[in-house]
Amino acid sequence: MLYLITSNLNKFKEATLVLDEFGLTLQHLPIKKMEIQADDLQEISEHAAKVILEQYDKEILVEDAGLFIDTLNGFPGPYSSYVYRTVGCEGILDLLKDETKRIASFKAVLSYGRPEKGIISFLGETKGQIVKSIRGSGGFGFDPIFIPNGSDKTFAEMSISQKNQFSHRMRALKRFAEWYIQHTP
Repeated sequence: MLYLITSNLNKFKEATLVLDEFGLTLQHLPIKKMEIQADDLQEISEHAAKVILEQYDKEILVEDAGLFIDTLNGFPGPYSSYVYRTVGCEGILDLLKDETKRIASFKAVLSYGRPEKGIISFLGETKGQIVKSIRGSGGFGFDPIFIPNGSDKTFAEMSISQKNQFSHRMRALKRFAEWYIQHTP
């Protein structure tokens, strides 16, 4: 049984839909993961997976994600959760108010761990743009200000299934699922 470690029920819902397509069942383990401060999503995700594996005898998935804005040299990146909690979407829009180049990407690192087998990570990335005003009421985090390439809607204007056609999380989950099906009995 696979367990997704997250306190974010929206992440769990998105992940469940993606992994269902591969016939994989996901359980929610809503424990708070220990996050180190680091500039690298993979380092953060893998460290959290290692700590959780020391406490639980389960197959686990841990994800860390961030919004990387080109004009801001990749900020907020791995600090996205903190930046969202402190200044929110409005704060990011304020930082970009005079910018014409609004290229950004969402990145996710999904780390899979199994007792006594180590940890392996999978990257997902979605490129897009930051809009000039908040749009939509769905999703979470910076979803209302990000439009993925190939769409005219922000993530917050999409249903979960629509978002999963574009999302960084979906890309990481699909890479994981393809690997998992080939490498586990």
